[in-house]
Formats: sequence, C-alpha cells, structure tokens
Amino acid sequence: QVRLVESGGGLVQAGDSLRLSCAASFAINDIDTIAWYRQAPGKKREMVATSTSRGRTTYADSLKGRFTISRDNAKNSVYLQMNSLKPEDTAVYYCYAERYSEYAEKYFEYWGQGTHVTVSS
Repeated sequence: QVRLVESGGGLVQAGDSLRLSCAASFAINDIDTIAWYRQAPGKKREMVATSTSRGRTTYADSLKGRFTISRDNAKNSVYLQMNSLKPEDTAVYYCYAERYSEYAEKYFEYWGQGTHVTVSS
C-alpha cells in the first residue's frame, strides 16, 4: 500500500536544529513532486518546501533560507533540515507526494500522518 511516514519531530529550544524524515513505501525517484507542509495551531496548512523529480526545489518565502529539503532515492526518503528554529515554526509537519499514473492517466496525492515540532522560547 502506498504510504508516507514522517518522523524526527519533537520539543526543541529556539535556535536549535531538527531534521525531519519522510519514508515512502514506493520509489521516490518516480514521484513527480514530494513536499513538506505544516499547520500551526489555529492556522491553515501551508507549503514549506517542494522537490520535483527533475531536482527543482521551492521554499516558502517566510522561511528565509533556514529550511532545506533533500532526497535520498536509494532509501526512498525525503528530509527537511530545519535550522535556527523559532517559536513560530511550531506546527505539525506533513509529508506530501504527487504521483502520476500512466494507467489511470491522472495524478494521485498522498499525505503522511504528520509529526509534531514544538519550539520553545
């Protein structure tokens, strides 16, 4: 079954770093887009970073270069390196994948269950 599982969240202090992991049950080199989203308490879910199979990446402007998305195709994993964490980074972080099916001739979307990140001041 197609599945995404996030890990690496936790409680840290402002200025600390965390690396989130997303393990996929499929070969991510065949995935068109894989990304990280987050949802803070009382706020809408927002895009954090995206990565395409062509190697292009995008980031939310508000992150100001503190976050980096990377892929390890051999391990079917995607990572989010978060540096200089701030209290406003506190949120549930979700892994997302978009996969094209030649059989169905359409894209399918997959979401992980989320991992909590709490940054104290």
